[in-house]
Amino acid sequence: MSKKQKTIKNAVTLSGVGLHTGNTVSMTLKPAPINHGFAFKRIDLEGSPIIEANAEYVVTTQRGTNLEKNGVQIQTSEHVLAAAVGLDIDNLLIEVDASEPPIMDGSSKYFIEALEKAGIEEQDADIEEYIVKEIISFKDDVTGSEIILMPSDEYQVTTMVDFGTKILGTQNATLDRISDFKTEIADARTFSFLHEIEMLLENDLIKGGDLNNAIVYVDKELSENTMQKLQKAFNKENISVKPNGILDNLTLHWANEAARHKLLDVIGDLALVGTRIRGKVIANKPGHLVNTQFAKKLAKIIKTEKRNYVPQFDLNLPPLLDIHQIMDILPHRPPFLMIDRIIELSEKHVVGMKNVTMNENFFVGHFPGSPVMPGVLQVEAMAQCGGVLVLSTVPDPENYLTYFMKMDNVKFKQKVLPGDTLIFKAELITPIRRGICHMQAYAYANGKLVAEAELMAQIARKK
Repeated sequence: MSKKQKTIKNAVTLSGVGLHTGNTVSMTLKPAPINHGFAFKRIDLEGSPIIEANAEYVVTTQRGTNLEKNGVQIQTSEHVLAAAVGLDIDNLLIEVDASEPPIMDGSSKYFIEALEKAGIEEQDADIEEYIVKEIISFKDDVTGSEIILMPSDEYQVTTMVDFGTKILGTQNATLDRISDFKTEIADARTFSFLHEIEMLLENDLIKGGDLNNAIVYVDKELSENTMQKLQKAFNKENISVKPNGILDNLTLHWANEAARHKLLDVIGDLALVGTRIRGKVIANKPGHLVNTQFAKKLAKIIKTEKRNYVPQFDLNLPPLLDIHQIMDILPHRPPFLMIDRIIELSEKHVVGMKNVTMNENFFVGHFPGSPVMPGVLQVEAMAQCGGVLVLSTVPDPENYLTYFMKMDNVKFKQKVLPGDTLIFKAELITPIRRGICHMQAYAYANGKLVAEAELMAQIARKK
């Protein structure tokens, strides 16, 4: 059974400090329509520009995944996106009054709580899911980081981290079911090493990063100078190192919290693919750079496969409508009846078929010696399928005629020759109203897309 898309029922607002700016940031999570996906809206800027959560907008991955579109930026997008994916949400508008969501405690915990408070509801559209059929991988030769995606019955993620330090050795974390994200991953907080904190303090880059939203691993001797800077930056009188090698600002939720947070980051970064994934991700030494490079690669693969996708139909089965039943519905007659059978028909789509033979009268003149089916007749055949779709909504189709209103984005990809079997698939773009059928149509032959077009036709009662 197909799963339905989800969004939230109500808007919900959180406030907190921005990691980069140190200023108070307000963020409102809002419901979004079907097929919207995730997007950020900068309400502090003129025109409230929107940046879609899309891998192609990734510009930098220093201290988080940062997006930019038309000069407008969103920083540290990953924690709120991970929360949305972790709660099985497909469509969400994230309004912020700064360049970043609030960092909160450095995890996804508070975003999960807010989204659940808003309530989650199903929408009237099936989810789009990319089913992994073969291994896809990406490796960063400089860092040795690698991400592998392999077939699996559901979305699973395993992360393996190794920072080459004694204090934080090798750690692994695994999420077998996305439904476990809330309890197993969401509370895992971001972490830093002392040497990174020192550099950020030197460059005045840690404005919002008080010690409540980062685990700090002490990987070097804590000098008196550094101690004083930390005390000042974090407004604390005393700072010390715990026996497990972390600063005493907080207590670990899990021994492998670092690996769990890296898993959280992977889920947030791969949300930028824009499509749900059914497959197992194995990330070795993941980081925002390798995560987003992999997201870009995967998005490109999905786009290519979608463009080249050819639906499969069993032509040996009896047709839903044979040629006689088609002629009961359509006003067209040979030699201008361009479909031989209807294979599928629902309220929203239709699939038809035509056997192209050498006996077609148009081959007499197009072109003698090198017969090719005219592209305009392929479009006509697609439109006739649409005619069946729209005329099947009236009780007396024999009393109606179908007229073309518009053709857009018509493309011819391959030649259609005698002997080819053409399959036409047309899907409604908008519901049928006042007898107007607005649809996206495709024609396939020999396992390839041969033509596509956006068509609009109207049925009118015979005078």
